[in-house]
Amino acid sequence: MKIHEYQAKELFKKFSVPVPRGGPAFSVEEALKVAEVIGTFPVVVKAQIHAGGRGKGGGVKLAHSLDEVKTHAKKIYGMNLVTKQTGPEGKQVNRLLVEQGCNIAKELYLSILPDRESAKIVIMASEAGGMDIEEVAEKTPEKLIKVYVDPLLGIQPFQLGEVAFGLNLPKPAIKPFKALLKNLYTLFTTYDCSLVEINPLVLTKDDDVCAIDAKVDIDSNALYRHKDVIEYRDTEEEDPLEVEASKFNLNYINLGGKGTVGNMVNGAGLAMATMDAIKAAGAEPANFLDVGGGANAESIANGFKILLSDKNIKGILINIFGGILRCDVLAQGVVQAAKETGLKIPLVVRMEGTNVEEGKRILKESGLSMITANNLKDASEKIAEAVS
Repeated sequence: MKIHEYQAKELFKKFSVPVPRGGPAFSVEEALKVAEVIGTFPVVVKAQIHAGGRGKGGGVKLAHSLDEVKTHAKKIYGMNLVTKQTGPEGKQVNRLLVEQGCNIAKELYLSILPDRESAKIVIMASEAGGMDIEEVAEKTPEKLIKVYVDPLLGIQPFQLGEVAFGLNLPKPAIKPFKALLKNLYTLFTTYDCSLVEINPLVLTKDDDVCAIDAKVDIDSNALYRHKDVIEYRDTEEEDPLEVEASKFNLNYINLGGKGTVGNMVNGAGLAMATMDAIKAAGAEPANFLDVGGGANAESIANGFKILLSDKNIKGILINIFGGILRCDVLAQGVVQAAKETGLKIPLVVRMEGTNVEEGKRILKESGLSMITANNLKDASEKIAEAVS
């Protein structure tokens, strides 16, 4: 689950990670009130969307007076902000963050994330803060520091020092930086984060450190342990179909391309194999909907409707391996959905496993026009032909 910068900074403050004074605003008037409470200038007016590159897109402005706060807030609030991470369609700005300006001496980069290859937590840092870290890694990899932490042992004092000295910090800044990094690591592990990033982390002219940016992603599978952050979810920032699918405990992924084949599967691995097979057959997958193992006829019917909401879809491939989700339950859901939606596009169904013969009987006796397939290769070839 992604959260906004101002929400991430609320967590930072909870774990004693220094951030500038400020707060969120949900209107131009509220932005002015936050600036008045801060009481000193300059202040920064920031767009709050789930995407980076906001400054380059015009979503971050420095204000030296209340009049400038009002001018910038009016321009940013409600704007359609386009960045490299939003795509050309952009995102509407419905929230602002107004915070105190910082006396910057140097900008640094700092992040913590899991590393699957080593099964450890990796701390990444660089003196080249304020830039795209991908660009730093590609053009100047020697500027990127990586320190691997065993999650069973936790972060050790020598690792804190390794990062601090690798950033060439002045001596007075080393102690506050170590404290910040230790607290940031505690936040990361406490909230089951998949990413904590500060870009930039600034070194002030007083040799202190301050997180003037904050990005936190939390593993959605662990949210049941963190009910205090569930309220941070902003569904306006998510794909509407993904939000709708989550209401029925379904996982919908829009591939964001020009694909014409919608997919219903049970299991992420099966989804990957199905999409590969579709591409090998000469067609393009548009999305996939993972109904999981505990789906019933009602949730399958709702999933079917979600797939059909994508106007690019010219055909649907259902590829299910019946285990916990029996094939007869799948068939009942497909028939129910097809009748309710008045299905008018090609539908290819391939299923194997528990109660497969009963499932095939239900489909055959439904009176609906469906194409059945014997295996994945057969199914992918039939859907590719149907949408061509």
